[in-house]
Amino acid sequence: MFDKFLIDHSLWFAPIFSFIVAQLMKYVVYAIQYKVLRKERLTGAGGMPSSHSSGVVTLMVVMGFSEKAGVTSAAFAISVIFGLVVMYDAAGVRRAAGLHAKVINMLKKSIDELEPLSEEEKKLRLSETTYNPHENSQKDLKEFVGHTPLEVVCGAVVGVLIGLMFV
Repeated sequence: MFDKFLIDHSLWFAPIFSFIVAQLMKYVVYAIQYKVLRKERLTGAGGMPSSHSSGVVTLMVVMGFSEKAGVTSAAFAISVIFGLVVMYDAAGVRRAAGLHAKVINMLKKSIDELEPLSEEEKKLRLSETTYNPHENSQKDLKEFVGHTPLEVVCGAVVGVLIGLMFV
């Protein structure tokens, strides 16, 4: 009964399952690479493999093999375009944002070392900004945002393999 449910709902379940598997893989890969466990890697963006790529490629595979859709359907075409945009964004725009965050964090640390500010001066400068100074004011920017092309390709491979499990 559960198997039939999964097959009947594979267009929904398979990409979500793929995303979860890739996130778990990301946690393990990070732990092996850096020899430390970070819970943030279970939910965070960036890293090996790309869970976004995995999820959208699984959607493409399941959609392509679906009796309801198939490779000639408009739904399949939409899933392919959607998947390509997501993977391009992960390796392009989001990766650049992560690299920018890394540089900004380094600059912030360098400035703080050269000219330490009192708590009063920090509050004054933060009050002049356009963001909420009570939230994330002293935290570094997130550097794990995007993916390298290899991380995107590995995520896509995971997506294909998981997608094929559901067809």
